[in-house]
Amino acid sequence: MADKTYLDWPFFEDRHRELAAKLDDWAAANIKGINHEDVDAACHDLVARLASGEWLRHAAIDPGDAGSKLDVRSLCLIRETLARYDGLADFSFAMQGLGSGAISLFGTSDQKSHWLPKVRSGKAIAAFALTEPQSGSDVANIALEAKRDGNDFILNGEKTWISNGGIADFYCLFARTGEAPGAKGLSAFVVPAGILGFEIVERLHTIAPHPLARLKFTDCRIPASALMGKGGDGFKIAMSVLDVFRSTVAAAALGFARRALDETVTRVQERELFGAPLFDLQMVQGHVADMALDIDASALLVYRAAWLKDSGAPRVSREAAMAKLYSTDHAQTVIDKAVQIHGGDGVRSGHIVETLYREIRALRIYEGASDVQKIIIARQTLA
Repeated sequence: MADKTYLDWPFFEDRHRELAAKLDDWAAANIKGINHEDVDAACHDLVARLASGEWLRHAAIDPGDAGSKLDVRSLCLIRETLARYDGLADFSFAMQGLGSGAISLFGTSDQKSHWLPKVRSGKAIAAFALTEPQSGSDVANIALEAKRDGNDFILNGEKTWISNGGIADFYCLFARTGEAPGAKGLSAFVVPAGILGFEIVERLHTIAPHPLARLKFTDCRIPASALMGKGGDGFKIAMSVLDVFRSTVAAAALGFARRALDETVTRVQERELFGAPLFDLQMVQGHVADMALDIDASALLVYRAAWLKDSGAPRVSREAAMAKLYSTDHAQTVIDKAVQIHGGDGVRSGHIVETLYREIRALRIYEGASDVQKIIIARQTLA
């Protein structure tokens, strides 16, 4: 049983505690029996399940409610809980939020009313298309071109490592429109899947299977109404979206770490060594103490960043970077300890801690690698 005492911290309101309890009960009953061998089908299944449980309404704003906004604490609690149960369930929820986040924050009224109800109901799968072969962490180096042609833009170039690539119904895409050099010459667009000149050229496979793809645009024509914000706002939009969702990556890492600790506690109580429970060994007690400490420290950083954003801070780049850096790096350490304590079972294919070991690694890379988070923290500190 995962520790829930952190829900009594002052970062949360009663509605957050109720959400966490309700989701935990729902996940225990509904996040099971998922066939991960067909990852595309699994994601479609999970999005449908999350929609039926009404959890996706937290992933995007309600365009019919003028006061609707993204609640980062709710997003983090949902990702933490889902990650504890199933990494692909967390991924499916997260991408509905990240993939549509630019529309929630900067979309036109038509873009919001067309796409966001579909995201919230699970009728459309979203994707966030930022990374390119030569511009992962260096967003300002984006090369995909969006050239104005009358009332249209024409796209030429590539994106890669795009989550939900190949199964998404639309992509929030970032391209170079050339208003100025570097970061000031980027813009953001909503691009539906399946249009002429847009193709999925490669499906990418990783140690923890997720739907990932390389996209190619060849004289792909989209209407000017696909633009979000103004021309040249793309970098600002991308960073604002990441400012919201980067803390949720840390929350997912926290969920993985909590599951690893839960499995470890069960293991050391049930497994006997030299005629006594494994937990009687002081070295094992030391490992469990380190794991619990890393988890609580991570939770404090995650929910500080989320609370600060929900409290109205315009940017939480430093706090979100700290949360992501610490939580993902230390979740890796927690899970490694769990693997070690499980011995041979810990590296047996399909065992939960082996699965967690593969799931956690990518979180230290995507949405800003750990070294990039250090740069952000250092620059904010010096400023």
